[in-house]
Amino acid sequence: MSHTLRVRRLAWAGLEISLGDARLLIDPLENAEPLAPAMGVPRRPLPPIEISPGTHALITHLHPDHYDHGVLARIGGGGTVGCHEPVAAALIDAGLPVVAQELGQARDLGGLTVTPVTSLDWRGNDADQVAWVVEGGGRRIIHCGDTMWHGSWWQIARDHGPFDVAFVPVNGVVARFEGYEANVPVTMTPEQGVEAAVALGAGAVCAMHYGLFDNPPTYVEQPDIENRFRRAAAERGITAILNAEGQLVDLR
Repeated sequence: MSHTLRVRRLAWAGLEISLGDARLLIDPLENAEPLAPAMGVPRRPLPPIEISPGTHALITHLHPDHYDHGVLARIGGGGTVGCHEPVAAALIDAGLPVVAQELGQARDLGGLTVTPVTSLDWRGNDADQVAWVVEGGGRRIIHCGDTMWHGSWWQIARDHGPFDVAFVPVNGVVARFEGYEANVPVTMTPEQGVEAAVALGAGAVCAMHYGLFDNPPTYVEQPDIENRFRRAAAERGITAILNAEGQLVDLR
């Protein structure tokens, strides 16, 4: 019996992916309190995340807006927390059911195949960020964490594409904290997110990682994100998806 891949946007950069009985979360975020000193108080409450038996999770990197230990600590009953090999020790020390993968190493999760691929973090290697390719039910998506623009998009497309949907960060944040200060965006802008999706050979591009945090002068989001995202996608002839938190993503 064939099953349909279902993808639902969660808060911030979170995704929920299901295929039959398999359920997978990527970068689930429930507790924003640790983020307040740098990123500010979220514009709206973050909804609770259900962790049912057998739920798996993946994280792109260890920054606390992508690695919510409180959520992941509830995973059990056959569930796992997948990560990039260099961050595994920290997660094991935190008591999580870790399965580490090297770049390009595929793993099966009950019909879903998950593979970490190249990503680039604005703070260098301190987070060892990856993007995740997820395949199942004849569909393939990529979750791009909070990566910056980089030159590996085309190689990812050659090795793992094409993609039905690329989930890309679009807040293009200017960040000034923890000894890291720059007057240029340290995650992708709406235009860069669209360009990444085009390079990946994606049929559609879904915006994420925007609209929840804006805390000048330490964390400053781009203006007019949704309109810029739509315009950039229209110019490149790619379908733009701007789903609210909790909405299913159309993979047609």
